[in-house]
Amino acid sequence: MSPISEPQLFAFVYGEARLLDEQQFEAWLALFTEDGHYWMPLTHGQTDPLLQGSLMYEDKLLLRVRIERLAGQRTYSQQPKSRSHHLLQQPTVEADHSWHKPEQGQYVLRAAFHYVESRQDQQTTYAGWSTFELIAVDGELRIKQKRVDLVNCESALRSIQLFM
Repeated sequence: MSPISEPQLFAFVYGEARLLDEQQFEAWLALFTEDGHYWMPLTHGQTDPLLQGSLMYEDKLLLRVRIERLAGQRTYSQQPKSRSHHLLQQPTVEADHSWHKPEQGQYVLRAAFHYVESRQDQQTTYAGWSTFELIAVDGELRIKQKRVDLVNCESALRSIQLFM
């Protein structure tokens, strides 16, 4: 297995954000492994999504349910639909992360972001870092886990409708 280059890894992270901003949720969901997770910790430095509360800790099934809700005709909180915009800092390869093993097709990247979610006349801005645990499956990158750490994760947050 040949290692995936940094430009390919960076392009994957940028492409993932674009899929979300363009609301191509089915294509975005397809980026996850079958046992993949989307995790948004409740506290800074949180190490366990199961033994500690999280803002979100969703497996692929729960992500699918949320995507179906977003597409539903009776989802009144999405009429009109929310929109999002990701502004990402260039990702960094986290070579010292214990899960990062390029020789086994496992990569960890981190990208700081500003995220805007908008619906009607309300716009909410969030800032934080996304950490991607990626794995090469048949030469294609897949998300094993996406962790979204918000700067203000311990604050009372408005309802987050989309995916960061």
